[in-house]
Amino acid sequence: MNKYLKLFITMLFLSVVSFAKPIVLKLADNHAEDYPTVMGDKEFARLVDEKSNGQLKIEVYHGGQLGSEETAIEQVQFGAIDLVRTSLTPLAKYNDKFNVLMLPYLYSSTDHMFKVLDGEIGDDFKSALVKNNMLGISWFDSGARNFYNTKKEIKKVSDLKGMKIRVQDSELMMDLISALGASPTPMAFGEVYGALQTGVIDGAENNAPSYDSTSHFEVAKFYTEDAHIRIPEMILINNKKFNSLSEKNKKIIIESGKEAAIKQREFWAEREQKSIEKVVNGGAKITKLSDDEKKDFQNAVEKLYPKFAKNYLDIVKKIKETK
Repeated sequence: MNKYLKLFITMLFLSVVSFAKPIVLKLADNHAEDYPTVMGDKEFARLVDEKSNGQLKIEVYHGGQLGSEETAIEQVQFGAIDLVRTSLTPLAKYNDKFNVLMLPYLYSSTDHMFKVLDGEIGDDFKSALVKNNMLGISWFDSGARNFYNTKKEIKKVSDLKGMKIRVQDSELMMDLISALGASPTPMAFGEVYGALQTGVIDGAENNAPSYDSTSHFEVAKFYTEDAHIRIPEMILINNKKFNSLSEKNKKIIIESGKEAAIKQREFWAEREQKSIEKVVNGGAKITKLSDDEKKDFQNAVEKLYPKFAKNYLDIVKKIKETK
């Protein structure tokens, strides 16, 4: 072949590649731009762009720009949005199997949870919504929910007896508080600071960054790291959109999602540590429970498992046995 013709063909090919319109996917997240999940979303987008040489792009819409978490999930299901980063809580209405992953005191640690989620069990849950036209890509961290109160240090279940604890309006959360001997008090999150301050409630529960950002540590100084609930988060993609991609782009999405998840967990750990340092400097007392002390709490709530995961107790057993 004439060298000039070869050069022409090469230049033509490069021209076509360079002007090929990239595939653009929209990802919704309801958190603020500097929140660890959004930082993880952006890392996901960066990796996808890098691995595809700009031919596959993800646009991250933070702060609920595309609607609430529940609305965004529905839009992903029907294809109006391509991806969403979501808590598992709203997914239980699509498949009650997700209740398993939110059972109290199910995981012994963050490491234990991600050994479960990054393995065979987690892979099974990623595909649990395929019939709803959604596929899980990767698992994000959202920390552990812990108790805090205005009264005293909590080290054993009996310390909670009679306390009025604010909870979300959720049957599982209300039953959890009752099982520990406290009085569950459903209340809008925005009302908690004033209720703690005036004694309407004695305590509440949340992760450290929320305890910090809401300034609840100013009025409820006792924070116990009991990790009663760990609710992992997931990036979901519209399954039809995913299947419409080339095999190369599917691989890029999966690989980038897994790599971004590892980074997001680092972002979360850093944010959590900063919050702990801030609240301690603000006068909060952090109580860490020993494994034996945690067992006291675990034993008190195990009776809830058959109620909220009666069809999936075999999965609960596998999770507890994961090392």
